[in-house]
Amino acid sequence: MATTAEPRFARIAALLADPSRARMLALLLAGEARSAGELARAVGITPQTASTHLAALRDAGLVAQRTQGRHRYFSLADGDVAHMLETLSLVAERDEVSTRWRRPDRQPLKHARSCYCHLAGELGVQLRDALLARQVLVANERGEFSLGRGAGAWLQAAHFDDAAIQRTQRDTVRPRFAYACMDWSERREHLAGALPKALLSQFIATGWLQRVGTTRALVETPAGIRHLLPLIRA
Repeated sequence: MATTAEPRFARIAALLADPSRARMLALLLAGEARSAGELARAVGITPQTASTHLAALRDAGLVAQRTQGRHRYFSLADGDVAHMLETLSLVAERDEVSTRWRRPDRQPLKHARSCYCHLAGELGVQLRDALLARQVLVANERGEFSLGRGAGAWLQAAHFDDAAIQRTQRDTVRPRFAYACMDWSERREHLAGALPKALLSQFIATGWLQRVGTTRALVETPAGIRHLLPLIRA
């Protein structure tokens, strides 16, 4: 009997349904690799249980594993997985969005956070708006974004030199250079891809943004208030 091809997401959905696996993936959304032991402690499970969960996530292509000495480090497999998790978060909380993000414990994440190594939250949306308004990025024929005529001056002001731009363009196969990603808290689009990832790395390296403890939240430093905010706010 003929069957109709359908998306094969049942296995992925079953993996995400486990609270411990879901929490580990949420921790990895920060974009930093973590050891199996760190993930076990953060989630509150034994190392053996964590290893079992991580093996299942790795086999499903949701996480990547790197071994260094006696330690195993895990990260999200790629930007597609990060995009899926951010979108699931958006859908799961859409009925509570008006109240959830007013909670004090959510305010740092709402203001600015890392989403698989690119900037999200209020600052992430403002960054997208600024890059498009100032023609640093322009839409291309694929519905993604390429550098526009305003790129040179803006990127120079962001301390992002020509060599870094060329390296980012040269290395862009996967992830893509720049594309829209629906923001979990803002319900508007921020930017994902190779360029936004490189920009966030630059903002942290220059000391304009810094992480809040071990969370995904980011905060502007005094230097960031002086130099970064004028670049992303009208």
